[in-house]
Amino acid sequence: MDGAKPPPAADGKQGLEEALLQIVQRHHHQSLRQRQQTDRAKKDALRSAGRVADLLVDAVDGGVQELFVNEKRIELEARALLTTITRYRKQTDQWLAASNEINSVLKEIGDFENWMKIMDFDCKSVNAAIRNIHQS
Repeated sequence: MDGAKPPPAADGKQGLEEALLQIVQRHHHQSLRQRQQTDRAKKDALRSAGRVADLLVDAVDGGVQELFVNEKRIELEARALLTTITRYRKQTDQWLAASNEINSVLKEIGDFENWMKIMDFDCKSVNAAIRNIHQS
């Protein structure tokens, strides 16, 4: 463990056994230490991978969330635009109806004016005929 060698034994066989025992113990402690380091490194790697996955999900979700917000905004603007178009269509239909009515009234005025000219001509003709009859 601490690297110190045991005092040499009187018997060479016993010294060899102790040396082998120390080597096995040292190997066991080193294996245990290496396993602990491997476990720590594995846990750190898992934590890091989890953080990376969370950051990736946040990055993707942020973009997707922004897309959903933009989509909602576009839908609202499209609805507002449709409402405005509908209002303008109604207003245009009202203007068209008013314009047609004005055209109709102007036509009637023109017809009345034409009738008045015809009546004036007829009255002048009748007046001229009465004068001719009166003078004869």
